[in-house]
Amino acid sequence: MELLAALWDDYATRTPQARAIRGGLVALGETVVDDHVALRGFAGTRMGIDELAAPFLRAGWRIAGSYRFVEKKLDARHLAHPEAGRPKVFISELRVGECSDGLQATVRRMVGQLPSALAIGRGWSVSFAEVEALRGESEYAAWVAAHGLRANHFTVLVNALRGFADLAALNEWVVARGFALNPAGGVIKGSPAQGLEQSSTIADNVEVEFSDGVYAVPGCYYEFARRYPGPDGALFDGFIEGSADRIFESTDRAGQSMSS
Repeated sequence: MELLAALWDDYATRTPQARAIRGGLVALGETVVDDHVALRGFAGTRMGIDELAAPFLRAGWRIAGSYRFVEKKLDARHLAHPEAGRPKVFISELRVGECSDGLQATVRRMVGQLPSALAIGRGWSVSFAEVEALRGESEYAAWVAAHGLRANHFTVLVNALRGFADLAALNEWVVARGFALNPAGGVIKGSPAQGLEQSSTIADNVEVEFSDGVYAVPGCYYEFARRYPGPDGALFDGFIEGSADRIFESTDRAGQSMSS
């Protein structure tokens, strides 16, 4: 699918750690399979779940799960494709209507600048001061404001790797190459009993141009997922809300501080 390829190209350009990790795995002879790609948006706007899911649904993906994150004021759905080998798509949105009047006004102003056809990238002008004001209320809102419509992360399917016995072994390899992992809720989130284990790097700071100058803000991260079979023998195909809740924090400024 051309959209997935475009999302990866944009993400890889902005996420050197992902390029380095993926390249290192390929150099070991591994075939890197994407478990899922994640997008972020704003509910009740042209960047909500329904709007972001539309091109994938037209291409054959189907809604396969729904999730709610009470404290972070987020909803999410994941899409799955019936054709083997296609990555899942995890799309989340901030429940803007539950946020402050100031946050709602900033979101309306930004989304109102979007062109008629959604495209990868940030389709609005915003100041660093506005982004930091959003961060005071929602790290998620600050990330979307700073980066716009683009992949927040891609995820390596650990099951497809031949040279790593488990997720812990892959984590050790990643750390040995100088990449910090998100410690929120434990480096490995989930368990075999739950059907899914996940870990992720911590987003590097990246230089972004804002209306009031160029500033460093948290960018994208790389995730790793190992799936386990259920009682029916099929691999668990969904997500765990408690784990995903902490994975979201891979782009938090606080998470960056914890790793230093």
